[in-house]
Amino acid sequence: MNLDMYADYIIKLIVAWAPNLLLALVTLFIGLKIVNWVTSLVEKTMDKKNTDVSLRNFLKSLVNIILKLLLVLSVISMVGVETTSFVAILAAAGFAIGMALQGSLSNFAGGVLILLFKPFKVGDVVEAQGFTGAVNSIQVFNTVMKTPDNKTIILPNGPLAASPITNFSTEDKRRVDFVFGIGYDDDIKKAKDLLLRIVNEDERILKDPEPFVAVSELADSSVNFVVRAWVNATDYWAVFFDTNEKVKNEMDAAGISIPFPQQDVHIIGNN
Repeated sequence: MNLDMYADYIIKLIVAWAPNLLLALVTLFIGLKIVNWVTSLVEKTMDKKNTDVSLRNFLKSLVNIILKLLLVLSVISMVGVETTSFVAILAAAGFAIGMALQGSLSNFAGGVLILLFKPFKVGDVVEAQGFTGAVNSIQVFNTVMKTPDNKTIILPNGPLAASPITNFSTEDKRRVDFVFGIGYDDDIKKAKDLLLRIVNEDERILKDPEPFVAVSELADSSVNFVVRAWVNATDYWAVFFDTNEKVKNEMDAAGISIPFPQQDVHIIGNN
């Protein structure tokens, strides 16, 4: 008898809740399609307006999250759960989760600060948190970088926004610095003239500001020259590598030695 009563009660519950549950599932399915469509529409709109890539990715993620949250609230209300009560519970749970996820909230705030103050943008080459690479994307909580050897580095936005950042892409010109050493027995003027000729012959090196060559240090094993030359940022590494190679070849041809650290060891034997 009791079993029949329970069965009847369950059937009545199913009959009462089935339409709402079915409607909620249909709404969820269609709603997710609409959310993806709206997100795509927002992205295309920002693309047409040439919105900064960094801001575009961030806003796209933010819109997607907000719309999905609103959809979940709508679906829950269709099932029969009181939205106001659920929101209160959600707020309390959100507070507890927020306390537990302070790092994530910090990362979100860091992402907002990065987009507002723009210390870098997508495509810039930066050095931050001990890593150097090109910024691939700025997301809600993280910034993704690609290193020169094609490694993916994911940096949390919170510490990133609060730490020093070196942006190598901000300026269109950069200075290339070299240090070359010659032996104490070599001719300083001859070496200086050779270095000046090398930098002046390279068409990639700018004439303004003028290249600078001078003796910088009388070191333990060598007389060191500092060479400073300005180039377009895109030519930096090509000039750096080519100049090092050319200086070595030219100094060898001119008979100018490039010393290396040496140490004399005296062995005192017992008589």
